[in-house]
Amino acid sequence: MIKTALTDFLGVKHPILNAPMATSATAELAAAVSESGGFGMLGMGNTTPDPEWLDLQIKRVREITDKPFGVGFITSVNDIHELVAVAVKSKVDLIGHSFSDPAPFMTEAQDEGIKVLAQVQTLKQAMHARDIGVDLIVAQGTDGGGHTGHIGTISIVPAVVDACPEIPVLAAGGIVDGRGIAAALALGASGVWVGSRFVASDEWFGPEWAKQALTQVSTDETIITKSYDLATDAPFPFEVGHRVIQNEFTRKWHQNYEELLQQKEDVKTDIALAMKNADLSVAPVNASSASGSITSVDKASEIISNMMNEAENVLENISSVRQQ
Repeated sequence: MIKTALTDFLGVKHPILNAPMATSATAELAAAVSESGGFGMLGMGNTTPDPEWLDLQIKRVREITDKPFGVGFITSVNDIHELVAVAVKSKVDLIGHSFSDPAPFMTEAQDEGIKVLAQVQTLKQAMHARDIGVDLIVAQGTDGGGHTGHIGTISIVPAVVDACPEIPVLAAGGIVDGRGIAAALALGASGVWVGSRFVASDEWFGPEWAKQALTQVSTDETIITKSYDLATDAPFPFEVGHRVIQNEFTRKWHQNYEELLQQKEDVKTDIALAMKNADLSVAPVNASSASGSITSVDKASEIISNMMNEAENVLENISSVRQQ
């Protein structure tokens, strides 16, 4: 069994957290991850915050499991304070913040005994998170699916680990199997933050066509673009990219942003219709650049078990390598 500073700190069996993918990492996924020995995360932070929905999701997790879990926010969303207040009032075990400064939310949560996590895409952000006293840091590399930064996972993780030696650091971005966990540990991380692999899970609350797309994409077929964000007024900082599966839409609009903005309302309608009709030529599918290793949709419990077994085997094989 792999024990790390993270497993000790969170009181869990395995050093795996599911990424809190907004409104699609629901109670079923978070509870399944926690029940399987990881640390489950609810995802909240779309453009129309719904405190009642979040309250119900938190209650639902507690109906399924008595294991610890948390809530992750896209903190750059307007009016996010009301949602964070729900998580604080509910006394979840952990609150995570991404894509904005977590400082305004620290005191209230920590005064209630809630751990605070910051996801960062740069070393500067990590040092700020360290200085304001966060409990955990996720170092997110550009290999990740969905919204991400522009520094490779293998570069950002050890840099953050070195800068924040007193804080457990999780590696994120391109981690879809046990090899990724072993690599993250070798880089100095205490655990992993996994998104795309849990998209291809039974418990992920997203469309089946998106799950299946993750099992069919190759390593060469993703792209970081701003086209979807610009068309839909998504609430992310401009310096944050968006890794998706390439399609006709990205081939037309990637970096053709001036014309896209001129036709934004029509393009936004096209995206909405494509999502409704499962039109993969236009609809966005978030995908890690490592998604080529995802070949099936499985239960979250099976994903965690397989990842940990593989990680243990990889680490055992590495330890047996002789130095000349």
